[in-house]
Amino acid sequence: MRLLITGARGQLGTELVRQATGHACIAVGRDELDITDTGAVNAFAAEAKPDVIINAAAWTAVDRAEEEVEAAFAANRDGPAYLADACAWLGIPLIHVSTDYVFDGRKQGAWVEDDPIAPLGVYGASKAAGEAVVREHCPQHIILRTSWVFSAHGNNFVKTMLRLGREREQLGVVADQFGKPTAATELARVILTILPDMSGHWGTYHLAQPEATHWYGFAEAIFDEARRQGMALRIRQLDAIATSDYPTPTQRPANSELLCDKLESTFGITIRPWRESLAEVMQEVRCKMGDAA
Repeated sequence: MRLLITGARGQLGTELVRQATGHACIAVGRDELDITDTGAVNAFAAEAKPDVIINAAAWTAVDRAEEEVEAAFAANRDGPAYLADACAWLGIPLIHVSTDYVFDGRKQGAWVEDDPIAPLGVYGASKAAGEAVVREHCPQHIILRTSWVFSAHGNNFVKTMLRLGREREQLGVVADQFGKPTAATELARVILTILPDMSGHWGTYHLAQPEATHWYGFAEAIFDEARRQGMALRIRQLDAIATSDYPTPTQRPANSELLCDKLESTFGITIRPWRESLAEVMQEVRCKMGDAA
């Protein structure tokens, strides 16, 4: 299968390219293709002639989006619209990655795909708008909402915790926001697994790894795994704090746990636990640190 992967330098894009053995990959970052330029998207797609487009490109700077509204909507709404138009014109599917931030976090229990969305900030609103245009412009689409993405590359919570754990002896982490950490490795694996079976199963799905936790619990698991792998840490005390103790420009959903039963039952797959992926990701991080040393 011939894949056009946008956002190829990001966490998910990097993993898609690494794992897409057996496929012909056209992997592009912003330098090769600006998805907010409709003319460029149409010309590139016409020349590349992919069998499917996987859109892993996005504006992910959640707090900066509150100040740079136009840029966030250009990347998260307009770009997906242009990709969806190109897919509809070529008669091919679009896989588009969205986020738990389309929900307001007030529900008790896990969110399902048809729960009403109510984003709390610009980032979530721009991603919700991206979902809407994909549905409107491209009948053959799979929208995958995910959450708390981490990997051995790029900027993410795991790498931030490891850096702070090496620099500080005490650290406070929010313990009243709940969600599901999800490794880019598992995201990529599942996307590539469902590729052959997409036809007739178009729609919106949730893709996050079991089990739900809070940021404090995730940080605990990161430091526990770091010690198990023999990584040097200064951190001695990890404190659970409230969201109100760590104000940010964007209000985060208090509960963004995504229920993924629909995806697993539709495609006959099992999503791996995030703790398994965390051990693998941190092993790669440790190797990179060793290489750097």
